[in-house]
Amino acid sequence: MNKTLIAWILAAVSVTAFAKLPAPNDEAKAKAAEAAAKTAHAGKADGYLLCKSQDKVAAHVQRTNKAKATGKPVATPPCADPGKFVYTPPEAAPAAAAAPAPAAPAAPAAAPAKKS
Repeated sequence: MNKTLIAWILAAVSVTAFAKLPAPNDEAKAKAAEAAAKTAHAGKADGYLLCKSQDKVAAHVQRTNKAKATGKPVATPPCADPGKFVYTPPEAAPAAAAAPAPAAPAAPAAAPAKKS
């Protein structure tokens, strides 16, 4: 009896695990887009800080190893500062443009040729 009851409970729980989540509303989509923009900017800012620290270490190594240096240092592009995070949400598309266009009616089938 207990095994059957446990089996029914597990079956009921597994069915609810496959339930489809509702589609996100516009507010949730906007928050997700802003979070993605913040994450992208944070990556750019981290890259900038890494570039600055690498330049600092390279300058230190070049200063301290002048006697051992055998060639010219390799020129690298300057670090690009991404600036402060500014998020401008995309403009909402008009309702007419967002709605799919109605499908064109299908062309009528050709009438069979009459034999005389």
